[in-house]
Amino acid sequence: MTFQFPTPLTLAQAAGSRFMLPEPAKTSPPDYKARAIRRRNRYATLSVIFSLTLICFSYYFYQVFFTANIETKGKPAYVLIRRGATWKTALDSVEATGAVVDRLSLRFVARLMKYDKPGAVKPGRYELKDQATNRELINLLKSGRQSPLKLTFTNVRLRQELAAKLSRQIDARPAQIDSLLSSPAYTKKLGFDTTTVLSMFIPNTYELYWNTSADNLMQRMKKEYERFWTPARDAERARLKLSRAQVSTLASIVEAEQQQHADERPRIAGVYLNRLKRGMKLQADPTVVYANGDFGIKRVLNVHLQKDSPYNTYKYGGLPPGPINLPSIASIDAVLKPEPNGYLYFCAKEDFSGYHAFAANERDHLLNARRYQAALSRAGIR
Repeated sequence: MTFQFPTPLTLAQAAGSRFMLPEPAKTSPPDYKARAIRRRNRYATLSVIFSLTLICFSYYFYQVFFTANIETKGKPAYVLIRRGATWKTALDSVEATGAVVDRLSLRFVARLMKYDKPGAVKPGRYELKDQATNRELINLLKSGRQSPLKLTFTNVRLRQELAAKLSRQIDARPAQIDSLLSSPAYTKKLGFDTTTVLSMFIPNTYELYWNTSADNLMQRMKKEYERFWTPARDAERARLKLSRAQVSTLASIVEAEQQQHADERPRIAGVYLNRLKRGMKLQADPTVVYANGDFGIKRVLNVHLQKDSPYNTYKYGGLPPGPINLPSIASIDAVLKPEPNGYLYFCAKEDFSGYHAFAANERDHLLNARRYQAALSRAGIR
């Protein structure tokens, strides 16, 4: 006997056709074609949108990376990135210069170029190049390639003044600089004491980096000082039997006496050297002004001469303990190469020309002094 499995149709018939399978839907050729067209249109639309998006993003990336975003109008512009600055505060400093055209794009590129990562921010003084791109600027800031500055210092009389002037040009606080200049141990290492250390600073223009520390600045000035004192200059001071510090101290007095006409400084230096050789007190008015600590004094009076200070050369013989200002190179060379003369006295001329009347004896000097005092009184200068 053979067993046969019922076919689906037989089962359906047996169930009274209640479970009849649906016939597959018949699709006409035109429907297939319409669906294919719709699919192609969707793909084409998506392709166009993707292409446009890609083009837009590509154009934007090109713009933010390779289009100029720094505008200085052809003028030099610099940014100072301080020690401990974050990438945000560094960019704040850049933007504070007013040279950034699009701030948002700069920060966007900075993050893409990982300027926000630890160690990427390097302190220093950087030049903002006109028409620089975001990419060029961030590369510069990350590289640490600073622009050196021209350090200058003139018209300085006191240690605190020097510290303040230097701190305005480099990344060191006035207190940091002053603490080194006022330290006996530190100045001794440099070959000076706290009263003569100012002579180490020869007024000139020095190129260095803004983030130079106070200590590194001192070391640099020491090297420049040694470079300044050539064998020829040392030979001249040895001939005069003066130390380097003494030359600077005398030069500071010469500088204070004649600020207008450098051509007269060798003659004034000759006068003071003549007095030193004879053991005479220098009796230099600028030292009295310095001793009194009142740089507004226009006319030195007897009350000023009574000031008890080693800088008062009316009361004490020889040179004062240290310079009363930072003498220029011209004044130092005037002391090293003084005019040979027989003068022992001088005072300002009564014509207020800035030049002086010189005398070989006290009698002639008193006559010159009276003429000048009379001119001061007529001018109402007290």
